[in-house]
Amino acid sequence: MKTKITLGISAISAIFIGLNACKPTNDKGKGTSFLAGDAAQKVYVAPGTHDEFYNIVSGGFNGQLSVVGLPSGRVLKIIPVFSQFAESGWGYSEETKPMLNTSHGFIPWDDSHHVALSTTNSEHDGRWAFINGNNTPRIARVSLSTFRTEEIIEIPNSGGNHSSPFITANTEYAVAGTRFSVPPDANADVPISSFKQNFKGYISFVSIDKTTGRMGIKFQLKTPGVSFDLARAGKGKSAGWFFFSTYNTEQANSLLEVNASQKDKDFILAVNWKKAEEYLAQGKGKKEKASYAHNVYDEKVHSATSTIINEVMTLDPKECPDMLYFMPCPKSPHGCDVDPTGQYIVGSGKLAAVIPVFSFAKMEKAIADKNFDGNFDGIPVLKYDAVLHGEVKKPGLGPLHTEFDGQGNAITSFFVSSELVKWNIEKLEVIDRVPTFYSVGHLSIPGGPTAKPWGKYVVAYNKITKDRYLPTGPELAQSAQLYDISGEKMKLLLDFPTIGEPHYAESIPASLIEKNSKKIFKLEDNFHPYVTKGEKEAKVLRKGNEVHVYMTSIRSHFTPDNIEGVKLGDVVYFHVTNLEQDWDVPHGFAVRGAATSEILIMPGETCTLKWTPDRVGVTPIYCTDFCSALHQEMQGYVRVSPAGSNVPLSWHTGKNPEADAAKKTETVSKR
Repeated sequence: MKTKITLGISAISAIFIGLNACKPTNDKGKGTSFLAGDAAQKVYVAPGTHDEFYNIVSGGFNGQLSVVGLPSGRVLKIIPVFSQFAESGWGYSEETKPMLNTSHGFIPWDDSHHVALSTTNSEHDGRWAFINGNNTPRIARVSLSTFRTEEIIEIPNSGGNHSSPFITANTEYAVAGTRFSVPPDANADVPISSFKQNFKGYISFVSIDKTTGRMGIKFQLKTPGVSFDLARAGKGKSAGWFFFSTYNTEQANSLLEVNASQKDKDFILAVNWKKAEEYLAQGKGKKEKASYAHNVYDEKVHSATSTIINEVMTLDPKECPDMLYFMPCPKSPHGCDVDPTGQYIVGSGKLAAVIPVFSFAKMEKAIADKNFDGNFDGIPVLKYDAVLHGEVKKPGLGPLHTEFDGQGNAITSFFVSSELVKWNIEKLEVIDRVPTFYSVGHLSIPGGPTAKPWGKYVVAYNKITKDRYLPTGPELAQSAQLYDISGEKMKLLLDFPTIGEPHYAESIPASLIEKNSKKIFKLEDNFHPYVTKGEKEAKVLRKGNEVHVYMTSIRSHFTPDNIEGVKLGDVVYFHVTNLEQDWDVPHGFAVRGAATSEILIMPGETCTLKWTPDRVGVTPIYCTDFCSALHQEMQGYVRVSPAGSNVPLSWHTGKNPEADAAKKTETVSKR
């Protein structure tokens, strides 16, 4: 099995260096025919009007998501997911700390790569966004009504969760493949040199409740020790299948740059997940020991809980025939994408100069005819020519990722030749190409991975910026570029810098999300255990060395705003309820010397800041989020006395503290 055209690593590197030394010329428009003449008009969103699309973008090494409006390119929000976020107190507040728990303990960072938006009948439905944590393998679910992370589940038996999360047609599953094959968690202490014998590449099927979105690992497939990259679920007739790109079929464990590029071809793995469900129902699954965290944020109590689970159900392909098949693909593939009809699967070998397009109908026939080219670790390998629809010839260098415009065309990103290439799926002919600036990774078309692409735009996410923006030292903002694809020729409309290191994004019409956007949390529905639903309920309680402050915030004061009787050695919990019931009126809360961050409390919500005083004196508290003309006046004081002092616990707002001290003192014995 050999590819028609392959390039050596040295040649690829030389081309890469040469291409990135080139810069576009702006001399009277020469070399800029790809620029739209009316670009400014096409991306202009007038004051008071809204963008047409939400672009939900992975944050790469910052572990977050960003929300960008298209076509304006404006950043609308950062959604904290896997990393602590001081701006809102995510991962710092007592309510959100459990969201960052793992089997390794509290892990306040991760590397997020791939976004997947929920679908119904393979079309975006606007309910949830899913994002992977690559470093400490996790999948998160984000509500698209609150734009908050509601759930994070850890993935066991995985060395890295890069190939994740990818969604089935009706959001039955989020599917994840391991990047680094590792020994199973239950038998992990083996020599690295025993890679081929003991390392496995697990594929996890994480079930998603169709009403609540609640996740759970339904089963894992125990595959040979290879690495999985991108994947897509089938659509239409192929909806019961999943397709993964794989690399390192050499099963090397050192210097993969060389040792994992020896073969001419790696594989696309086709998974019949409906067949896997049948085997599971037949009792073919086996429970294996594992340890992983499942973290859930409950909107009713505005708090998260973390549960450690100690087993996982697995299926072994050797005991479940006709479930997995390999299709040869040019070596070191990255992208694996399924067209809107579900009939074609596009592979992208990073070191190849062709793009193979596989036919699902031909794949089914090859399976029925047992048209195999041997097997790989017991999994049948289908003959390349038997499953091939055809190859796109000479499209560019370094194909990575493909999406679809809904008009019978595909657009592929080319990392090495720094360009986007548009080609016809049936005819396999190149229609157009435009440069990117520079070294494009993923691209995103609104609805591009679904059965209903919205087309109109494509966004290129570039790894190198060079001269595109004002210099900011050795590290520059990474670049996103917006192109108009409504016509036959693609036209560059806009450059805009990105947050973190974006890998992938999905875009969805704003109309599918705006109508369901949550504006406030109703106070009557707040069941937080420390909620204070009115100023008359505000109080301060002592429980041993814990001091619990039941506090309210409203424009423009806290209740209470003066507290005395706190002592060194105490731990103070400020449980702050925002009494506002008006959209877009959050309140912040901070205390001097807090070793965490501020907290940002939405209207009707309760959040908790933990503070351990480290010195005697009076410490200010204040609102950190500008809320009114008298925002500066929204402050107060906490008095901290020496340990063992007899200063009574007292509090007030706008009253004489001495007159009310006695009746305002409450003490609860330590439980």
